[in-house]
Amino acid sequence: MSSFNHTVIEEFRANAGQVGGPFEGSELILLTTTGARSGKPRTVPLGFARGDGELLVVASAAGADRHPAWYHNLLALPLVQVETGTEEYEAVAVPAEGARRDELFARIVRAEPGYGEYQARTRRVIPVVALQRTYEVPSQEGGIAGKLLDVHGWLRAQLALVRELAREEPSGAGAASLGLQLRQHCLAFCHSLEFHHRSEDAGLFPYLEQQHPHMREFFRRIGVEHATIAHLQAELVRALDAPGAGFSERVERMSRELEAHLDGEEAQLLPVLRALGA
Repeated sequence: MSSFNHTVIEEFRANAGQVGGPFEGSELILLTTTGARSGKPRTVPLGFARGDGELLVVASAAGADRHPAWYHNLLALPLVQVETGTEEYEAVAVPAEGARRDELFARIVRAEPGYGEYQARTRRVIPVVALQRTYEVPSQEGGIAGKLLDVHGWLRAQLALVRELAREEPSGAGAASLGLQLRQHCLAFCHSLEFHHRSEDAGLFPYLEQQHPHMREFFRRIGVEHATIAHLQAELVRALDAPGAGFSERVERMSRELEAHLDGEEAQLLPVLRALGA
């Protein structure tokens, strides 16, 4: 991170999103992506525009011939954190394509002509990225049991959205935009699911098995289910390069497997977790 960005970020967080200097009077957000290579969080201050219920950011890099690093990061790991100064939330970053991108970029240039000047400096098509806030499913329950329900609710909501996108069959100009919508939301779901299962396998489940040896067979079966779902997840990610015939069926199979898995896990684990009182 440059020292200039670091200063802007500190001022932004200390003053509820208000900064001085060259950005005085401008609206900014902080966008945190995960480094595609490092796996570490990377935060940048960005200007933004308001779209249809979402924020839009432009990967202009001041007209440079290469996309900024944060754009490459969100293509690899679409789940991002957004700070507006008054709130912080999670979003899936979805670049617009085709006619949709051109329409959004023209709208942004009318409000901020500098972006048009940036586009004139480079041959690359400057991306416009929609930050689509993820659906939050509060469980109304505290402790570890509540956290498990929150994660499961998030996974169910994201998978439902992926299923909806996969069932659509666009043609013409809409096909490219839907393709990126599907890709980004599917990757966000798959990365989150993988992290959740790894955390369970490495931390929660060994601890619970130690406390409840009689559940050893249950955890063995859950481990097999995790392996099956990981295989389906890997197939989905590979198929994202060409989500044509058979992709929707893959999503439907993932949905059936995951719903059965989550239901069974909750039936067995929630009483145990609630008894912990933590």
